[in-house]
This record gives sequence, structure tokens and C-alpha cells, in this order.
Amino acid sequence: MELLLPKLGLLIWTLLAFLIVFFILKKMAWPAIIKGLRDRENTIAESLATAQKVKEEMAQMKSENEAILAKAREERAVMLKEARETKDRIINEAKEQAKLDASKIIAEAQAAINAQKMAAMTDVKNQVGKLVLETTEKVLRREFANKQVQEEHIQSLVNELKMN
Repeated sequence: MELLLPKLGLLIWTLLAFLIVFFILKKMAWPAIIKGLRDRENTIAESLATAQKVKEEMAQMKSENEAILAKAREERAVMLKEARETKDRIINEAKEQAKLDASKIIAEAQAAINAQKMAAMTDVKNQVGKLVLETTEKVLRREFANKQVQEEHIQSLVNELKMN
């Protein structure tokens, strides 16, 4: 129980030891501790300010990125539209060219057909004419065995031609 109720001398020496330690700490440790705390407080404040600045920059960069993405989307849409228009134009030009080529080929084929038809007709006419002449010649040779009758007949044909 003696330890629970200290005596006056023990209290004085304990108080004296506490005051000595307190003054030593106040002179040597407190300035370093307070300086450390202030430095830490300044570092934390600077870190918070830097974090806020970085946050603002990130927000600005995010808005700039969104603007760039929107612009890129617009440019992509314009490029796709131009590509579609170019594709359609090229297809239409190719179709028109194909139509022109087809028309040209058809016209050339018709001209070739007509030329061959005319050649065939001419050939047939020539052959028919030749056959008629040969047949006529054979008939006339038989009928006009007499030279005088043949010359009179030729003269009458010449006269008919002159009249026509």
C-alpha cells in the first residue's frame, strides 16, 4: 500500500525529474518535432495542391480527348460518305461505260450483219443473174439459130432500152 500512497520526497524528486526532462525536450526535441510536423504539413498541402492541379489537368485532357474523338468521328463519317459517293459514282460510270460499249458492240454487230446480209444478197443476185443469163443464153441459142433473127431481136431490145 505504500506504493499507492507516495511520500512527499518522492513526489518532489519525481516532479523535479519530470521538469528537467520536460525542459530538455522543450529545448532540443520540440523544435525538431514541430519542424518535422510543419514540413510534413507543407508536403501534404503541396501534394494535395499538386493532386488537385493534376485532377484539373486530367479533366481538361479528358474534355480535349472527347473533342478530338468527336472530331475524328465526324471526319470518319465524312470520309465514309465521300467513299460511298465515290463508289456509287465509279459504279455508275462503269455502268454507263458498259452500256456505251454494249451499244457500240451491238451497232457494230448489226453493221456486220447488214454488211454480210448485203454481201449475201449481192452474191445471191449475182448467182441468180448468172443463172438467168445462162438460161437465157441457152434458150436464145436454141430459138435464134438464125443469125439474122438474133440481130433483129437485139436491135429491138436496144430500142426498148433507149425508150425507157
